[in-house]
Amino acid sequence: MPAEENEQIGQAPLAPTPRAETGTRRDRRDAAALALKGVPHEPGASKPDPIVVVDDMLRQFGGLTAVDVEHVEVQRGAITALIGPNGAGKTTFFNLLTCFDQPDSGTWTFNGHSLTGVAAHRVARLGMVRTFQLTKALSKLTVIENMRLGATGQRGENVFRALFRSVWRTQEGEITDRADDLLARFKLDTKREDFAGSLSGGQRKLLEMARALMVGPEMVMLDEPMAGVNPALTQSLLGHVKDLREDGMTVLFVEHDMDMVRDISDWVIVMAQGKVIAEGPPDSVMGDQRVIDAYLGSHHDAALTEEDEEQVLAEAEEALERERAENEEAKH
Repeated sequence: MPAEENEQIGQAPLAPTPRAETGTRRDRRDAAALALKGVPHEPGASKPDPIVVVDDMLRQFGGLTAVDVEHVEVQRGAITALIGPNGAGKTTFFNLLTCFDQPDSGTWTFNGHSLTGVAAHRVARLGMVRTFQLTKALSKLTVIENMRLGATGQRGENVFRALFRSVWRTQEGEITDRADDLLARFKLDTKREDFAGSLSGGQRKLLEMARALMVGPEMVMLDEPMAGVNPALTQSLLGHVKDLREDGMTVLFVEHDMDMVRDISDWVIVMAQGKVIAEGPPDSVMGDQRVIDAYLGSHHDAALTEEDEEQVLAEAEEALERERAENEEAKH
């Protein structure tokens, strides 16, 4: 990617600070819901304006198929939740989309750009950034230093340019101003000079999200943003995620907290055993029998027949007899 493009991306405008519910916020929220209103509630459903499109993505680890997604689209300007039981392949899929891992086969695009073989840092420069379940703050740097690192296209990173302070001094000042604005937005300005390692788990989540916005992204990927967060900061984080949509960004997040999913998501994609098994608005997905089966087992609500009960009892008695025999043998 040319240096000029890097610098342009690195100086992308900031989103506004958090605000109360306004006409603009309602308009953004309602626009996302309206855009998805006519979309079928089926796996692989086409969206009116997808920002991410995935086709035939396969990732295997030895004999284990972690991801096997035929087709999925993420709607631009919406908050989409990616959910599923443990081991469903969500994190692996997340890593593949952001190029922190590469699939064995398949194609996927962001804003029409193929991401096949693209390095993760270049994906961020294209406008897709992510956070991690385990935060990646640099603990021995201060909060403001962590923020400055998030900006791309910094002229001072070039060895030759770094020798001439006048070349990069103005840009560094602009980056610092932008970082301070974001720290104020995320209520971390009082922690500006503190080491990142001294922050609480929730504050580190806020710092990571704020640092991601230094790129001026079009899409933000959040990997379990509520994991390990103190309840006192939960509502603050929820508000910031909603603000991303209201500021015109697309959000895709992995989450286990179903209350959060219902609260903030416009659309939900459900994975199980590496596949997308259901899609739709939160209320529709939560009542989908395929989703219930994936989380609880396909026969969780089936009544046992008399024959089934007899078989269960017989197996239990056999197991008990084996245990008794093993205990007797151990005594001798």
